[in-house]
Amino acid sequence: MPRRTADLLATAAAPAAWGTTYLVTSELLPPDRPLWSAVVRALPAGLLLLAVTRRRPHGAWWWRAAALGALNIGAFFPLLFYAAYRLPGGTAAVLGAAQPLLVAALAVGALGERPRPPALLAALAAPLGVTLVVLRPDAGTDPLGVAAGLTGTAAMAAGLVLTRRWGRPPGVGTLAATSWQLTAGGLLIAPLAVAVEGPPPPVDGPALLGYAWLGLVGTAAAYALWFRGAARLPLTQVSVLGALSPLTAAALGWLALGQALSATQLAGFALAIAATVVGQLPALPGTRPGRRAAGRRRPPTTLSAGASPPAGYRNSRLPAPESTSVANSRRTVGGSSPAAAPGSVNRCAADGPAASDSPSIQRTSSTVQPSPVRPAISRTRRSPTRVSSS
Repeated sequence: MPRRTADLLATAAAPAAWGTTYLVTSELLPPDRPLWSAVVRALPAGLLLLAVTRRRPHGAWWWRAAALGALNIGAFFPLLFYAAYRLPGGTAAVLGAAQPLLVAALAVGALGERPRPPALLAALAAPLGVTLVVLRPDAGTDPLGVAAGLTGTAAMAAGLVLTRRWGRPPGVGTLAATSWQLTAGGLLIAPLAVAVEGPPPPVDGPALLGYAWLGLVGTAAAYALWFRGAARLPLTQVSVLGALSPLTAAALGWLALGQALSATQLAGFALAIAATVVGQLPALPGTRPGRRAAGRRRPPTTLSAGASPPAGYRNSRLPAPESTSVANSRRTVGGSSPAAAPGSVNRCAADGPAASDSPSIQRTSSTVQPSPVRPAISRTRRSPTRVSSS
């Protein structure tokens, strides 16, 4: 399997794992405790990865890890849950599906990375498909909920772009960098959860199973794969894969909960899947996706004997191109080839100062092609006194 295909499949597994959150939360977790669910989802996973990797931030990476953790986890989770409480689930999912457009805009300004036309088309079509799948005709809109949903989506989009811009410290792997963000984000949510929801809820067997799934698979493994893909793939393509999260949730609701899908929802499902596939198409051969092509150097211009320089060189400060004869003489005297250089230098040294003005300097070196008029002078036959006399 090609490396790019493997990276795409591994990155796509992250939003597919996030799509299981709705089913696990509704069936296994305690109700009405979204903030504590976010804390239990992020903080234990971050501490576990931190214990496994045993790498701590150093220098500027203390505040960078805190900033990334706040954007990707600490701000995103509470705003997402707040929007889910104020808005119908379909409306919140549509707001989250707008992330590819925000990532494309931020990537141009922060990274100079321009999305390719297929990826930009996918960033427009994927939210439309998600809208057809999850949005209901009677879905209402709340200004505060919409603002929270868009702010959370923008926070994660900015965190994704900064993750790509800052990269990782030398010698630090993806798991270690992910542990920093999860730990910082969980620590930021914990005081808010205590203030809003009170003490943590009691945990029974199903809740323990649900928290274990969300912490290990839906958070630790999913975010590690997501940040790994963000470091290797174009960001717009990575963000388009986020549409798989609501699509996975809709598919699991149909399979596990018996929720019916209408013809419109099936059409939106097909549109979102097609947009996701189109967004991952590779760039054309010979082009670099998202980067401006570098200019090619113009080869040096030579003129034939007696020809005049081009008009652009006459009034310019640039040096005019050399004629063919002058270029050949430079190659002969300067020794452009290893074989010609020793012969031409020895010939001038042997004949004295007048040899540099001789027309024979424009001929091929005597070592390569001996002149029929004057035999080549061997290095072994030249006496030291003759060289010093010149």
